[in-house]
Amino acid sequence: MCGIVGVLGNIEAAPRIVDSLKRLEYRGYDSAGVATLIDGGLVRRRAEGKLRNLEAALERSPLSGTSGIGHTRWATHGAPTLSNAHPHQAGSVALVHNGIIENYLELRDEVVGAGAVLSTDTDTEVVAHLIDLARTRGLSPREAVAETLPRLKGAFALALLFAGEDDLMIGARKGSPLAIGHGEGEMFFGSDAIALSPFTDRITYLDEGDWAVLTRDGVQIFDRDNSPVERPEAKSSVTSSLMDKGNYKHFMAKEIHEQPEVLGHTLSRYFDYTTNTANVAGAEKLNFNKLSRLLISACGTAYLAGLVSKYWFEKYARLPVEIDIASEFRYRETPVSGNDAALFISQSGETADTLASLRYCKENGAAIGAVVNVPESTIAREADMVYPTIAGPEIGVASTKAFTCQLAVLAALALQAGRERGVLSAEREQELVSELTEIPSLALKALAAESEIEKLSQPLSKADNALYLGRSTNYPLALEGALKLKELSYIHAEGYAAGELKHGPIALIDENMPVFVIAPYDSIYEKTVSNMQEVAARGGRIVLITDRKGAEESGGAAENTVIMPDMSDIVAPIIYALPVQLIAYHTAVFMGTDVDQPRNLAKSVTVE
Repeated sequence: MCGIVGVLGNIEAAPRIVDSLKRLEYRGYDSAGVATLIDGGLVRRRAEGKLRNLEAALERSPLSGTSGIGHTRWATHGAPTLSNAHPHQAGSVALVHNGIIENYLELRDEVVGAGAVLSTDTDTEVVAHLIDLARTRGLSPREAVAETLPRLKGAFALALLFAGEDDLMIGARKGSPLAIGHGEGEMFFGSDAIALSPFTDRITYLDEGDWAVLTRDGVQIFDRDNSPVERPEAKSSVTSSLMDKGNYKHFMAKEIHEQPEVLGHTLSRYFDYTTNTANVAGAEKLNFNKLSRLLISACGTAYLAGLVSKYWFEKYARLPVEIDIASEFRYRETPVSGNDAALFISQSGETADTLASLRYCKENGAAIGAVVNVPESTIAREADMVYPTIAGPEIGVASTKAFTCQLAVLAALALQAGRERGVLSAEREQELVSELTEIPSLALKALAAESEIEKLSQPLSKADNALYLGRSTNYPLALEGALKLKELSYIHAEGYAAGELKHGPIALIDENMPVFVIAPYDSIYEKTVSNMQEVAARGGRIVLITDRKGAEESGGAAENTVIMPDMSDIVAPIIYALPVQLIAYHTAVFMGTDVDQPRNLAKSVTVE
């Protein structure tokens, strides 16, 4: 959510900042801006909407200067207007901010009482005024920042420039991520390694509560108590070339089609193909054989990956699972103890609610595991054990390859838990792993249905509402299908367990209602078909996603049928995710919505 870039460079900063901000577009934003130092003075260019509008403003009125900060804003306090766009300036201070200042009303009254004139509706501007007021009392930039940071309640990542200080930039983080890039005679701030990839692969991640003073010669880092600290420098594997759509129209299309490859990478990390066993390094730290329960918490699509895994952990490991949406878990005072293990799932590894839930469990003694796509992220660094997905950077806001790779990791953990708990026999484990190794080839076969899915998506684009139904692990997929359709096309959609149809949702069925039924031919297929017949009897327009046998046994109730290859139960939720993604994608394309950056959404939700 939001994107921050800071450059202390040797060539003009503004073009570099804009180029870097383009790599952060995936995070979601509705305005953008740049500020540089020119002859010691702060000068800004800002624009509503997309970065192309900022680029046009810079073409009309270029910015020189080798020191600068830039920002893509996702509106929280204040509408997405030009005046509310970052960077904000107060006197000698310009800053960009990701997060929310919770006590900004109190601070606003203070700065206004001290004579400040506010020009925005944002919480961020008060921070600039607080620091500027400290500067007018004679404090240096470092002293002013050190005095101000402890007064800010909430979540923030900040990057600050100061008039007359061409070789100085200060950054700070609390709750929201911020990284430092090390160059040759240059230094950088960025929201993540992707932002810094055009400049350097040498990265230092600030810890919670840290703040940092950059000059072109290096960095000084201080902790929340203002004590000097050292933080390790790491080499990032992210490269700027990964931000290319290739031959695809959208990043989301590219990422959907990358799944056979990235699933293969993820599976090969977590399974030993020579013995056909799960081989999750460090899984023993979760003490599966001693657990009475496993806690899982996540948000959005990651939560739905966890919901699928609940079926796996309970079926294959006989391990009771409690799963919660992280924003609920963090506040309901769940009893947690050292006898529990907790698993947290996040694509970015920076999701604010998930991170807060992790810290709650850690404080109460639970062993902590994290399934993340960014191994350098805050959630990864604070977990006892990290299980990275090998999906590569995911730019489209709607998660695709990260979701299926999360499922692959969770399947491995569930099978290893079953083995460690003495529930899963060696023969059964080998059988299941052998089935999972077929996923890349099955994913390729599933993608072959794309042209058929594209055709059925055109009439769907004219609908106002849709239902998704599924049982067992297909129930979370029904929720995911509805979520994807809402995210991308803005069509209202709901996902239900098929058995719940008669308990309310059936009242919505009429001849205008598309109903997607996710039902591979399995032990409960007949139950789902009976629900489908109830929909057909009321004129609902059914799209059945099943295999060849399921299509033959469907009774002809479906208006359209999408045929998937034959596969085992454990594989199905991973492979059936692909047609669900393609339906949402092509519907959105027909509707002309912004597929990669849907309105009002952000890729990384780093505030509540």
